Amino acid sequence: MHAKSAPPAVLAELGHYIEGAMTAGQSGRTGIVFNPATGQPQRRISYASAAETDRAVSAAARAAPAWAATPPLQRARVMFRFKELIEQHREELAALITAEHGKVLADSRGEVTRGLEVVEFACGIPHLLKGEFSENVGSGVDSWSIRQPVGVCAGITPFNFPAMVPLWMFPVAIACGNSFVLKPSEKDPSCALRLATLLTEAGLPPGAFNVVNGDREAVDTLLTHPLIGAISFVGSTPVAEHVYRTGTAHGKRVQALGGAKNHMVVLPDADVELAANALMGAAYGSAGERCMAISVAVAVGDAGDRLISALKPKLGALRVGPGATPDVDMGPLVTGEHRDRVRTYIETGVAEGATLVVDGRGAGVPDATDGFFLGATLFDNVTPAMRIYREEIFGPVLVVVRAASLDEALQLVNAHEFGNGASIFTRDGRAAREFTQAVAAGMVGINVPIPVPMAFHSFGGWKRSLFGDLHVHGPDGVRFYTRLKTVTARWFASDSASRADYRMPTMK
Repeated sequence: MHAKSAPPAVLAELGHYIEGAMTAGQSGRTGIVFNPATGQPQRRISYASAAETDRAVSAAARAAPAWAATPPLQRARVMFRFKELIEQHREELAALITAEHGKVLADSRGEVTRGLEVVEFACGIPHLLKGEFSENVGSGVDSWSIRQPVGVCAGITPFNFPAMVPLWMFPVAIACGNSFVLKPSEKDPSCALRLATLLTEAGLPPGAFNVVNGDREAVDTLLTHPLIGAISFVGSTPVAEHVYRTGTAHGKRVQALGGAKNHMVVLPDADVELAANALMGAAYGSAGERCMAISVAVAVGDAGDRLISALKPKLGALRVGPGATPDVDMGPLVTGEHRDRVRTYIETGVAEGATLVVDGRGAGVPDATDGFFLGATLFDNVTPAMRIYREEIFGPVLVVVRAASLDEALQLVNAHEFGNGASIFTRDGRAAREFTQAVAAGMVGINVPIPVPMAFHSFGGWKRSLFGDLHVHGPDGVRFYTRLKTVTARWFASDSASRADYRMPTMK
């Protein structure tokens, strides 16, 4: 059953952030932002029309030239002030995330911290924008390269990380001298709007960062708008492919991060208790609504029975409840529709013949009966032909697949269409090295279940987990949000004689 909606007049309405100020929506189309823990509507959100989205893009285009001409050191100082403001408002931002997404407060705080790390990385932008110089590539000829802003950039971000994923994008883009338009998820938009006001407070000029809330109309306007030069996206694979194909067809550079089915291989020599604890956090943290969640455990040899025995009591002890409640391990899913979708996957797994070790469908939370809660679920004896193995569930469902050897485990991982992240738990350094070299995934963990790189590296997957050539933040982020220009220069004396030369130029 879905929660009943409050009368429309009761709900405060969220608009957009354009040219340094909050603006009311004009389209007349709206949606509802729910409190996942209670199932009750808490805000109304305006969906931007194409015209409103164009207004945000036009504001960004007007701001772009002056911001690009601002010295990198001054841009970095804005990032430093922005960093300080995020630190001051860390608890407020975490509370906004928990209120609209549902994840527990400790997890929300961790999300803000991981996003803050990208802002810290962007504070070093003067160093990161340095080019290369070659003296005397020819007689009296020097050559050097410089990196310059793309212009207006846009980001389209998912509901599961309303702070961290936007912070993967716009701090690097803005520090590089671009202006930016963000379209956050309509399910939990308040954090993005608050970050916008903090950027303005940090000294960013009006129009250099804008937020438009909305649905596909806003997205498709961004993808096709002639003033936008680059698009960053994180979300499901079908939408990522649409974003990539549409954006590139309209002449934009695009990085589109798609879905995942992250595997964790557990070898027989692994510390099973350590591996089980790692799986609990990686599979059920944030109710499994992470693009880096471990959703498949590949148990090699006799590790399977021991792993199931270690996991089962831990699932029974998992504390499920509202994210703002102290000592809760797992909060609700983001919406009732998404909870029902995950529940359908559980039913599908049963129908396909997988062994349902722990069934989360019956989990109840006292005093929160209308919340979007679903307990942790564990399947064993899952095969690659099953939908619960092939498809991204994006919920608190862990499936265990058995493999006879490391080679068979690698074949499983590499045969899957997604290649976002993969981990191995073992005491064998040689096996870990073999796995690292052979696995077809963009991010790899060795005894680390969620191998999300630090901000000074880059985040991204392989295969159908990434459309585009460059990953997010880190060095790839700087490359994505800048264009390379190479200059070759010769200076002549005022009395030098010259004549036309029709040969291909060569340096002597």
